[in-house]
Amino acid sequence: QVQLVESGGGLVQAGGSLRLSCTASGSRFGILAVGWYRQVPGKQRDLVARITWDKTTNYADSVKGRFTITRDNAKNMVYLQMNNLVPEDTAVYYCNADRLGSIIWTWGQGTQVTVSS
Repeated sequence: QVQLVESGGGLVQAGGSLRLSCTASGSRFGILAVGWYRQVPGKQRDLVARITWDKTTNYADSVKGRFTITRDNAKNMVYLQMNNLVPEDTAVYYCNADRLGSIIWTWGQGTQVTVSS
């Protein structure tokens, strides 16, 4: 019933930037924590960044200092600003809400980010 929609991905050269957007149709993020995840073929989906209802954030070590997660509850949107991209950032990026780290909604289609060297 809840449909997660990610957008903003694309092809960018190393050192470039992208801003990803996430929204959930059929529900509100509200007090839920929301995270961005990424997955490459043959690997598990890993948490990249997470933001709580009161805007506490945490990041994977690989993206600290380069990515920034933000949220706008009034717009029911969560964003991921990605700067200084490197080829290792290439992946499909997904968003989802969680309670104490447990995913609560069905995954969306994600948005492809490709970083060329």
